[in-house]
Amino acid sequence: MSPPNHHDIKVLNALIETTLDSADGYREAAGETGDRRFKTLFEQRSFERQGVAGDLKGAVLTLGGEPEDDGSVLAKAHRAFLDVKHALLRDEQAVVNSVENGEDFIKARFEKALDDSDVSDSTRETIRRAYSQVKAGHDQMSALKHSLESQKDASSPLFPN
Repeated sequence: MSPPNHHDIKVLNALIETTLDSADGYREAAGETGDRRFKTLFEQRSFERQGVAGDLKGAVLTLGGEPEDDGSVLAKAHRAFLDVKHALLRDEQAVVNSVENGEDFIKARFEKALDDSDVSDSTRETIRRAYSQVKAGHDQMSALKHSLESQKDASSPLFPN
């Protein structure tokens, strides 16, 4: 028989795994970039995501569950692929693009959890608080990606002056 909070624990643990993947991805992106500003930004975002995961772990413990403590194998394989891609491209835009793709993924996972009608109200509130931080990170990385793209376009000889 499943504990009464089984579904909430399962949803929260999935979010913990995704959030830890995000923290690991930011830490690796910080190591990949040669730009000091990006390195600092990615390190800060990794630290923030560790905090979000910690909050979610606390909620799982409160519900009587065992919190997830590691990211997914699939995410580790994906980051290894991105490491090879970035090594071939040697491009800051590639690092930012991969970070922003990860942000799209984590944002969608949190939105799906918020829309889950089987999640209790108290767990939904925990998810909503975490989502506000995730969404802020998503929006910041999206703006950074678009800013870099517009700078690249503006430096193109085809861009009208």
